[in-house]
Amino acid sequence: MAEENAAKEAAAPAAAPAQGPSSKSPILLIALAVINMLIVAGVGFMLFKGKQKEAAEPKVEQVIKGEHDAQEKEAGEEKSFIGKVVPLETFIVNLSGSKGRRIAKVNMEIELQGEQVQVEIEKRKAQIRDIIIIILSSKTYDEVATRDGKDGLKNEVKDTLNAFLTKGKIVNVYFTEFIYN
Repeated sequence: MAEENAAKEAAAPAAAPAQGPSSKSPILLIALAVINMLIVAGVGFMLFKGKQKEAAEPKVEQVIKGEHDAQEKEAGEEKSFIGKVVPLETFIVNLSGSKGRRIAKVNMEIELQGEQVQVEIEKRKAQIRDIIIIILSSKTYDEVATRDGKDGLKNEVKDTLNAFLTKGKIVNVYFTEFIYN
């Protein structure tokens, strides 16, 4: 009997650890499954919110189309009024920093806004030529050789002339000939 009790006691501790992990493993398995479902639900929620935010933001194509429509509207307004274009005489100047070796020959026309400004331009033609010659001769070859340089020169001439005109303004300056060596 003692042997039977000893065998039962030896079997009882062996049976107890076998029941312990098997009884804990379903709890651990359930806990991992719940955590996994929570993570999947969280990722799904984040994706859903991201799609909602993306749908609320304007698409690039919509922005481009809107910008294009606005530019067409502005261009239509600008094209509806074309001012009188007045040609100026030829300008031949030495470019700055060239010691007379670089010369620019420029023909330009100016677009005017208003009728009275044309009369003012005719009366102040000598002053306008003087201002343009000073602006052109202050530029170096490198400044007028690029497109950006020419655009900057146009804007500078327009802004300088508009600063002293009183009866209207110059809308644009056009180079009809621009030769430099």
